[in-house]
Amino acid sequence: MPDSTPFLWGAASSPHQTEGNNVNSDWWVREGQIPGLERSGDATDSYHRYDEDMRLLADAGLTAYRFGVEWARVEPVPGHFSRAELAHYRRMIDTALSLGLTPVLTLHHFSSPRWFTEEGGWLGARAVERFTRYVEAVTAILDGVPWVATLNEPNMLAMMMTVERQHLTAQGLAGADTTRPRLPAPDPEIGAALIEAHHAAREVLRARTDAGVGWTVANRAFIARPGAEAKLREVEHVWEDLYLEASRGDDFVGVQSYSSEWVSRDGLEPHIPHPDDTMSGKSYRPDALALAVRHTWDVTGGIPILVTENGIATPDDTRRIAYTRAALDGLFAAIDDGIDVRGYLHWSALDNYRWGDWKPTLGLIAVDRETFARHTKPSLAWLGEVARRGRP
Repeated sequence: MPDSTPFLWGAASSPHQTEGNNVNSDWWVREGQIPGLERSGDATDSYHRYDEDMRLLADAGLTAYRFGVEWARVEPVPGHFSRAELAHYRRMIDTALSLGLTPVLTLHHFSSPRWFTEEGGWLGARAVERFTRYVEAVTAILDGVPWVATLNEPNMLAMMMTVERQHLTAQGLAGADTTRPRLPAPDPEIGAALIEAHHAAREVLRARTDAGVGWTVANRAFIARPGAEAKLREVEHVWEDLYLEASRGDDFVGVQSYSSEWVSRDGLEPHIPHPDDTMSGKSYRPDALALAVRHTWDVTGGIPILVTENGIATPDDTRRIAYTRAALDGLFAAIDDGIDVRGYLHWSALDNYRWGDWKPTLGLIAVDRETFARHTKPSLAWLGEVARRGRP
C-alpha cells in the first residue's frame, strides 16, 4: 500500500450512477419493478465520456479519481468474462494515470449482475466463489492501481438486503441516508456473508496485485444523548463497528460520511425536519466527517484511512463550499492529532443518478441530462485550489 505518496485530493463516482444502460444489473431490474423509482437510463453517459470527466477534475487541480468496475458488464452471464469490458476499464485506468489522477477502484458499488441476485445473491451458496472469480478476472487489469476497495458500504448493502427481506420499499435507500420510514438495522447474518466475501477477495488481490486493499464503510457519526451511552455502543456495533472490526487486517479503510444522528436510550432518534436540512433530508452537519474519522480510527485500531465519500446534497454551490470547508477543517484537525488519513475524495464528481431518483445534486460538475454537456461548478475550482495548497 502507498505510504509515502502525497495526500490524495479527488472526487468519486460509481458505475451504475454514471455509466448508463447497465441493463444486466439487478438495479436495472429493480428500477422497473418498484413503484416510484426513477430510471437510471443513460445516467450521465460516463461510459463514453469518462475522458472528459477526468480531464475536468485534473484541470481543476485534483489528483485522484475514485471510480468502479461494473461486475454486470464484466461477467454478463456466469463464467463468461468480457474481454472488451475489461479492456474498457483498463482504458479508464490508463486515462486517469495519463492525466495525473491516482485511480481508486471499487469492485462492487451496490449493483450486481442480475443472474447473481437471481441465484441468491450474497446469501447464495456460491456467493463467495462467484465474487472471488470475478475479482480474479479484474486483477488482470489492475497494474498501476494503488488503491482497491472490494465492496462499497457493506453495512448499507446489508441494510438494503434486510429491507428487501421485509418487503419494504427500496426507494432512496442507498448511501448513509436517514430517509423515512425508519430503516431496519442491517441483519448481522448478511453482514457476516459480506465480510467473508471481502476477506476472500482481499486475499486474491494481495496475491495477484500490489494494490492496497480495503473496503468503504458508511459512517453515520452517531452521538449519544445523556444516559444513552450503552445504547450508542449497541447501535454503532450493528450499523458500523461489525464492518470496521472486519477491516482490521486491511491496508486501509474508506470512510464515507455526510451527516450525524442522535441516539437516545430508545435507539436512533427520528430526524425532525429542519429548514437547514439538505436536499436528502439530512441535518447540515459538516462536523460529521471528523467524528466519523475519529470513530473509525479508534475501532480499527489505527489502520490508514481514505475519505472515499463526503459531500452535501444542495442546489446552492456556495453552501457546498461552506460545508466542504468546514468538513475539511475538522478532518485536518484529526490529522494534526495523529490520525493517518491518506486522502479526501469528494462525493460526487458529477450530479448523477441517486439510486431511485435524480433530484439531490451532490456534484462538483453539473450535467445536462438531454445533451450530457458538463458544466463545472465554482466548488470544483475551489477544491482544486485547496488541493494545490495541500490543506484547507
